[in-house]
Amino acid sequence: MSNSADFPGTGSSPAGRRRFRPMRVLTAAVFALAGLIFFTSFNTAKGTNIRTDASLLKLSDLIHERSQKNGELDESNGALRQGNEALADRDDGSTKAEDDKLAALEENAGTQKLTGKAISVTLDDAPPDATAKLPGYPEPQPDYLVIHQQDLQAVVNALWKGGAKGIKVMDQRLISTSAVRCVGNTLILQGRVYSPPYKITAVGEPGALQKALAESPAIQNYMVYVNVYGLGWKVEEDGAVTLPGYSGTVDLQYAKPVE
Repeated sequence: MSNSADFPGTGSSPAGRRRFRPMRVLTAAVFALAGLIFFTSFNTAKGTNIRTDASLLKLSDLIHERSQKNGELDESNGALRQGNEALADRDDGSTKAEDDKLAALEENAGTQKLTGKAISVTLDDAPPDATAKLPGYPEPQPDYLVIHQQDLQAVVNALWKGGAKGIKVMDQRLISTSAVRCVGNTLILQGRVYSPPYKITAVGEPGALQKALAESPAIQNYMVYVNVYGLGWKVEEDGAVTLPGYSGTVDLQYAKPVE
């Protein structure tokens, strides 16, 4: 960059006139801003260590406690639902055809157990000290090394496309209203919190499921990060597997059924 002498009208100054130096003003402004930041930080911390503030640890503990509580409530809800269904089956006045239709609807809804051949896909974060394994690729940014929401969604969508009859993410069955969401480096699924590695299990024809995974453009993009930066990826055939029925609430909180 050229200095001020290179610009017109900025030669030697007339006698007695001080030369304007913008760098001095900028430096003073920077120090003033730094002082404001230090004061604000001190006022916020009040003499405590912000990085190890007990309130943050309490919040993390609260999240895990609520996640565990939600899991217990789901199990209790599932047991109550099974009890209600057993009582209804004793004498509900329905015909066999009606019972068969109801069973088919429950199977499609994912509220009943499902047994069949299955495959599982496991995704995991890369090591924190990972470097580019192949030439021509940049050194990784932090977000290159973690599993993102779109990665999990890509696997789930590919498995549905491959003809999966049912899918379980971690220990929960997916239904039509399930939302796979990530916050930071954790998965939030139906009110419960999970950390990697993430395991997704699908019941269906193993060959068709694996073919759908291989043909997914989103997963092909993910595999670049697997090969270059070491993100975790493992696909296994599990043989016969029984997926649990969905045991959570099926009430819609925001959408309403069409009348």
